[in-house]
Amino acid sequence: MIDLILPAILAFYVAWNLGANDVANSMGTSVGSKAVTLKQALVIAGILEFAGAVFFGQQVSTTLATKVINPELFTSQPRVLLISMISVLLSCGIWLQIATSFGLPVASSHAIVGAIAGTTFIAAGLGAIDWSTIGTISLGWIITPAISGAIAASFYSVVKHSILDCPHPIKQLEEWIPWLSAMLFTVFGIIVLPRVVATIPLASVPSHDLAIGIGAIATITLTITSWRQLAKTQTTQNREEIANPIERQLGRFQILSACFVAFAHGSNDVGNCVAPLAAIAYIQRTGSFNTADFSVPLWILGLGAIGIVSGLAVWGKNVISTIGENIIPLQPSAGFCAELATATTILLASRIGLPVSTSHALVGAVVGIGLIQSRSSSVTVRFKTLQEIGLAWVLTLPISAIVGASIFATTRLFFL
Repeated sequence: MIDLILPAILAFYVAWNLGANDVANSMGTSVGSKAVTLKQALVIAGILEFAGAVFFGQQVSTTLATKVINPELFTSQPRVLLISMISVLLSCGIWLQIATSFGLPVASSHAIVGAIAGTTFIAAGLGAIDWSTIGTISLGWIITPAISGAIAASFYSVVKHSILDCPHPIKQLEEWIPWLSAMLFTVFGIIVLPRVVATIPLASVPSHDLAIGIGAIATITLTITSWRQLAKTQTTQNREEIANPIERQLGRFQILSACFVAFAHGSNDVGNCVAPLAAIAYIQRTGSFNTADFSVPLWILGLGAIGIVSGLAVWGKNVISTIGENIIPLQPSAGFCAELATATTILLASRIGLPVSTSHALVGAVVGIGLIQSRSSSVTVRFKTLQEIGLAWVLTLPISAIVGASIFATTRLFFL
């Protein structure tokens, strides 16, 4: 365990910077639309990031630790792989810290894959990199913003046409509350709950039936609660409180969608900071690297989750303002749709073990909504901000690869 202290510190350092950058991405729309305060965002992230990492983060972490490289090439030299993974952690942490200091929402998945590829190339050559996995991950990076943007634009178009633009929007919202509730919990219930409840020791109840039951109860509860809140809003005498009752109510829905995004982020992006540590821990425990029985220990997932939340708390404000305020001005109705689309996209990727980027998905969702809004209002997408974000995404992969390779080349002179 003593030998794991340095790698664990480095993994926490990566998680801390990932939290300051990527979790800020996931919570930026909620804070930007004023649906939640920064303190509330910290509480949401603290609970849901941890839950997502622990209950739904195993697949992506395993992919990054075992499938980006060809592990059989390191069977006879596990220490080379160990030093390589330490270099990966240091490389990712440094680049994420630099990007966050400038408020650039980079993709931590780019950083980790680039660093693994760079160090592996120096360690064992091009043949040690699994290019088919790299290709699949890269394809995921390309299509993620498009899919998320299309889903967000579709959601927002329905909300805009059926509620916001109607002559009697409050009455329309009352009719749509059950459907909005069902949309929220259907996404979460279909993708996540079956796997989570499968761990609950109720042998006589099939996991999918239990998941459906939980989702139905949650949907009904949210519907009844929302109806009561809307009725209270309509009868209150304080006109200042109900300046925009539609956005006020949808802001409550956005709090839930923010929870789902935080869970989704924890399930996917926690692998970016803990996968190298999991590989190091396995090598130190067994003296080899056999992927047949590889798994990520619970304490490593927990360490990553704690580091992520700590980074958001200390340094996440810069990136939150970039996503939440500097692309388009957000109202809760738009923020809710953007987050629901993001959570859907990321959770699907986590379910199949594909490491994608929360920042890709969220930026794509915000842009998709912005394009819908620009058709009927003065809202315009700030493409200068998008250019800066896109440049940061493009640069992250080669920079992290070069930095990781350089660190490994230097480190092996002293430890190999």
